[in-house]
Amino acid sequence: MTLTKKEFPKKYGFVLPYGDAQTCADLANEAEKAGWDGFFVWEPVWGIDAWVCLTAAAMVTERIRLGTMLSPLSRMRPWKLASEAATLDNLSNGRVIISVGLGAPATIECHGAGSS
Repeated sequence: MTLTKKEFPKKYGFVLPYGDAQTCADLANEAEKAGWDGFFVWEPVWGIDAWVCLTAAAMVTERIRLGTMLSPLSRMRPWKLASEAATLDNLSNGRVIISVGLGAPATIECHGAGSS
């Protein structure tokens, strides 16, 4: 069996390694206009919230898929992440891609950043 380009077309995603919600919205809009298929942001343990940035992007786009590069599930409350992703998926009409993993090993930047 031979797979054709039509069956599995290549998709291209734009990665924003850092930026606030306004930057995210502006660049997601430009990425969509330029024909990109996905727009992904970094999800830090602390700092600018990825889901707020993606929500801003959802408000100014219609087609482009939205997601995180990796959500470090071992450092999060899974039910909160699920709620945030589901809310954005509803708002964006099903355009969310969620990538989960363990994240990077604990480093100096993460020590004491746990929640109680």
